[in-house]
Amino acid sequence: MTLTKTDIIRKVREKVRMKNRKKGTQLFLFPEMDCVSLQPKKAAEIVDHLFEIMKRTLAGGDELFIRRFGKFRVRFKWARPGRNPRTGESIVIGSGRRVSFKTSPTLKDKINRKRG
Repeated sequence: MTLTKTDIIRKVREKVRMKNRKKGTQLFLFPEMDCVSLQPKKAAEIVDHLFEIMKRTLAGGDELFIRRFGKFRVRFKWARPGRNPRTGESIVIGSGRRVSFKTSPTLKDKINRKRG
């Protein structure tokens, strides 16, 4: 299953609760019941802003480190010879900056943990 941006927005809406600004007359035994979920538009704005911050950081050549997730780095790759797999023709792959990702040990352990 592929996780899409819409799925991320839906999960943010499920997990994030905001304090209710309108105080009613009813007192709640559990304070979390006095919370409201995010509006879909607001959740989408939050996710969009997060991705925009990530893009600006990487476009500036800086590293992006997310604790317990991993590190994104921008690296320069020189031009190199390559081959078109369909035709077998030799080509030159141009130089440029590429984004690489290295997982954190916590995420690596979680991915490799045996299911069962």
